[in-house]
Amino acid sequence: MKIHLRKSTLFILLISFSLLSGAQKVNNFKAKDINFQTKSFNDLKGSKLTIIDFWATWCKPCIQAIPKLSFLYKKYKGNGLEIIGINTDSPRNSAKVSSFVKIHKMKYSILRDSDSKLARSLNVSAFPTLFIVNSENVIVYMHIGFKIGDEKIIEGEIKKLLNES
Repeated sequence: MKIHLRKSTLFILLISFSLLSGAQKVNNFKAKDINFQTKSFNDLKGSKLTIIDFWATWCKPCIQAIPKLSFLYKKYKGNGLEIIGINTDSPRNSAKVSSFVKIHKMKYSILRDSDSKLARSLNVSAFPTLFIVNSENVIVYMHIGFKIGDEKIIEGEIKKLLNES
């Protein structure tokens, strides 16, 4: 698995190193969407690649990443790419999520993880954290944080991985 890290803390590096020790698979999971309907990973995943993006409404880098991810979704959806945004806002902030999704024109699937159970299962310790998962549910790329220009790195990985599949 390839990992892209911005200059981060030692803790994040240690978590990332633990992910490198073996190919981590994403097991099928279920979560509520913004309409409180239960959805599963297997129902939402792409035929070739799935981006799982952990984000929060209060996270400024997440807010910067969202329009870039929306652009990539629109560009590569027809090539077998799906995006699943996983919102990690606390239950106290959950009322904000639906309007936030509408305001930011997020057309991809959004699931809720207010208890951070999914985030913990994938060792997410910073926001945003993005995973690219292949058709066999193996995490093949991870990106922690976001700054303008990172979308080019992510798109490069998408292109490379789509060409390999």
